[in-house]
Amino acid sequence: MKKFISLLLIVCAALTAVTFSACAKKSCDLSAYDIVATYDGESQTLTGAVDFTYYNSTDNEISELKFNLFGNAFRQNAAHSPVSDAYSAKAYYSGKNYGGMTVESVENCSAWKIGGGDENILSVTLVTPVYPEQTASVKINYTLNLAKVNHRTGVTKNTVNLGNFYPVLCAYTTDGFAECDYYSCGDPFLSECADYNVTITMPLGYTAASSGKLVSETETADAKKCSYSLKCARDFALVLSDKFQVETGNVNGVDVSYYYYKDENPQASLAVACESLEYFSDTFGGYEYPTLAVVQTGFCYGGMEYPALTMISDELDRDANNYTIVHENAHQWWYAMVGSDQLNCAWQDEGLAEYSSVMFFESHPDYNFTRVGLVGSATKAYRAYYSVYNQIFGEVNTGMTRNLKDFESDYEYANIAYNKGMIMFETLRQSIGDEKFVAGLKKYFGNNCNKIASQDDLFGCFISGGTDLEGFFNSFIEGKIVI
Repeated sequence: MKKFISLLLIVCAALTAVTFSACAKKSCDLSAYDIVATYDGESQTLTGAVDFTYYNSTDNEISELKFNLFGNAFRQNAAHSPVSDAYSAKAYYSGKNYGGMTVESVENCSAWKIGGGDENILSVTLVTPVYPEQTASVKINYTLNLAKVNHRTGVTKNTVNLGNFYPVLCAYTTDGFAECDYYSCGDPFLSECADYNVTITMPLGYTAASSGKLVSETETADAKKCSYSLKCARDFALVLSDKFQVETGNVNGVDVSYYYYKDENPQASLAVACESLEYFSDTFGGYEYPTLAVVQTGFCYGGMEYPALTMISDELDRDANNYTIVHENAHQWWYAMVGSDQLNCAWQDEGLAEYSSVMFFESHPDYNFTRVGLVGSATKAYRAYYSVYNQIFGEVNTGMTRNLKDFESDYEYANIAYNKGMIMFETLRQSIGDEKFVAGLKKYFGNNCNKIASQDDLFGCFISGGTDLEGFFNSFIEGKIVI
């Protein structure tokens, strides 16, 4: 996700899979979502059913599955607001209102309940335990009421944003299934790759931008039904609108679509989407999805990433629009294909997406962004943050690895995850040289595609190049370095 921090907050408180080495698909089986949903424009409600097949890739017997109910973050009296006070007015364009996700029933299980820290977890007890390399299936019927909000999940003035619109299996870690509390700061998600088949019915006249490749489309007198497929993806998202216009292109077999409704130069937006897709494929490793949708929509931040789909705010000027498209496309590598712990290591994907953007603009000078200028702006902003927070809190915490709940504000989060992350990668590149730096990123991508990578996985790809960098990384991560 790309956030733009205002001066007020300072005062107040990145060739293709055909040509290049792509990450290989997992040879093992994956869990699978078969989602059938209907959007009612009058009630602004989505009714859905998820036929979920769980593949046990762990070494343990599993008797209970846990699903994140991200849509419940938008309900009234939620423990954590999905939007901070700083962005509330921009997000709630019609005044504060609410939504929520209701699980109507769960089939093929012995019991189910809603719990977690904020009514955000669906726990499903299986009829019989599922053993390693075996499968179990359940069906979840649910209703998603959408708030009027410029956010990942909500109805905007011109679109319907359907990010995180279904119950999502919690990622399995050494501590069991990881429950994700929906904090307003950062991207509170941790998901494993799965296969998706999604069918959505929407009012006639609507167009859907989707993470998946269109498989079929039918129309009745008053509705349109579209089916999509996406393999080995961390999430699935849709944006609906009855106002969309579309520009299309193709980058070595990948169909790229730009959906918009108020862009005076949509061809320019499509061009930067295509050029960044090609550059990142060339530099890091091949893009592995068959399509990419770049979607203009109502959004209170700059943009938001999902596999094969990026949301771009409709309020950006040309330069910010170009930068955000590049940043969000970089997330196709650092978040979508190579996953990481966004709850506790937000810098790992955000810092890499920021620095990948630096690399793209350095190689495409016609966009009028320079490496010196971008890194210089990040450094200036970080030093201003350090000065302000040092005055307010006495001793500022500049540690990079921390839970989202431990950030004091969006301002602190942006400076640690984005700006300090960019500065770290720039310093690393200067220290080891371009060749070793790019080789390290290629190795990181190749080793961890379709996985959830730890920060040690990232560090190891550079340390293995023969340079002693452990102290370097620790000095940044632990907050010991002076910038």
